[in-house]
Amino acid sequence: MLNLPNDRWTLVELVRRQAERLGEREFMRFEDGTVVSFAALERESSRLAHALADLGLRPGDRLLALLLNGPAFLPLLIAANRVGAVFVAVNTELKGAFLEHQLRNSAPRIIAVDRELAKAFSGIDLSGVEAAIVVGRGEHPVDALRGPRLVDLEDLRPSSTTPPALASPSPRDISTVIYTSGTTGPSKGVLVPHAHAYLMGYGLARRLEIVEDDVYYVCMPMFHSNALFMQTVGSLIAGARVAIVRRFSPSRWLDDVRRCGATLTNGLGVMPEFIFRQPPTANDRDHRLRAMMAVPIAAEWGRAFEQRFGVPLVQGYGMTEVNIVAYTDPDDPLEPGCAGRVLDDFFELRIVDADDRPLGHGQVGEIVVRPKEPWCFMAGYQRMPDRTVEAWQNLWFHTGDAGRFDEQGRLFFVDRIKDCIRRRGENISSFEIEQVIGAHPQVAESAVVAVKATDLGGEDEVKAYVVPRAGEEVTPEALLDYCQDRMPRFAVPRFVEFVPALPKTATGKLQKEELRRRGKTPATWDREAVGYVVRR
Repeated sequence: MLNLPNDRWTLVELVRRQAERLGEREFMRFEDGTVVSFAALERESSRLAHALADLGLRPGDRLLALLLNGPAFLPLLIAANRVGAVFVAVNTELKGAFLEHQLRNSAPRIIAVDRELAKAFSGIDLSGVEAAIVVGRGEHPVDALRGPRLVDLEDLRPSSTTPPALASPSPRDISTVIYTSGTTGPSKGVLVPHAHAYLMGYGLARRLEIVEDDVYYVCMPMFHSNALFMQTVGSLIAGARVAIVRRFSPSRWLDDVRRCGATLTNGLGVMPEFIFRQPPTANDRDHRLRAMMAVPIAAEWGRAFEQRFGVPLVQGYGMTEVNIVAYTDPDDPLEPGCAGRVLDDFFELRIVDADDRPLGHGQVGEIVVRPKEPWCFMAGYQRMPDRTVEAWQNLWFHTGDAGRFDEQGRLFFVDRIKDCIRRRGENISSFEIEQVIGAHPQVAESAVVAVKATDLGGEDEVKAYVVPRAGEEVTPEALLDYCQDRMPRFAVPRFVEFVPALPKTATGKLQKEELRRRGKTPATWDREAVGYVVRR
């Protein structure tokens, strides 16, 4: 593993040093057979940096990228950083007002767009954008990119044989803007310094002991910090290879892992459970995986996943704003919800009450974090100083997550604080209810939220949104009969609504704010109204 001093923790320096060390060894391999070596990444990012400078990109400018997982993503990011500019990675599913918000918030001078995604800019004013780089060939029209100068990536070349000197970013300089999912309001652009991006990769590489012989299977979108910084940059630091696919497919996952010879991979949100729900085969252990990082993990399937696939599951805790601050060890016995021990050489972490006073072991409160090393934390939210100040209370970053420490000093994630439902004096984890309902043989997935019951003075009541399995039918009464045998009485939902699908982000995160806003609808079944009684 490359051992750079932390005053050299920049992505530009990392790429340069690994190109010198590892040369033409393979680094990235894509589905279409494209292979990028360590040296080729250095060459291509340097060439593109000079071309971007000729196109008008300057230090401090933003380059917004609406790019699918492909060979252009990382070279364009490193190229922008070489100019001293900031790479803005946005969700490839965005369009309309969602895309326009991030465009206005980041105010890019240049955008880079996959040709097949260009239509997402239909109806969006691009008058502030000077150039649009179109990635990929094909028949997809780019008429929506009206206003900017259009340049095909393949035609992007430096105009001078003696290009000007490029920037040498420092660890404190902003490398990237990564937008949060925006489940509680407009999405916020997290300003990621170089050192912050580097440490996300370094922390994972250290915990999983990634070596040059490893192959990391990356099936999450590159606009997400998990795929980009943890998996790809972590592998770059270790000198390992990455096998990158465009999108996650639970039915194809094991075949892909086997085909690329993967030894490591990550899963997030519903991904690991969807893999587990695939029909078992005699070849489930026919692979080279030695570990998989996955959160969240439930007792209903976590240990069974490890046994079936023969893969230890590693858990952790973090977010784009704060880095990954805690990990379990691959050799630790699996305990759902356990995020392991804090990386205390880089971070401080506390569990606090509503007044920011520290709580003792076993007590549930909000997780707050702050860094010990400079620039290994977000630098704020892009053009949202009020949200930045709001998050930083009493010199601690407030995550909005509920957690606890056990007697061994291990961190346990409980839930998002907004998802900690309080009913009849009891604190209820929506996650735990979801795991029970999700294990029902006729249920594909579920989401549980708090709704206000007007007949109870506005107290929280539990509502479950349930997606039945294709071709299956389940009644609310049968579902609650199932729940009563598997959860405390106070946690059994009062309201049930069957829906065809749940609103999610591209990375599988449930958009619960939308579900909360729906509240009690005409389609909502109410056990109180029909006289269904939860037995004592």
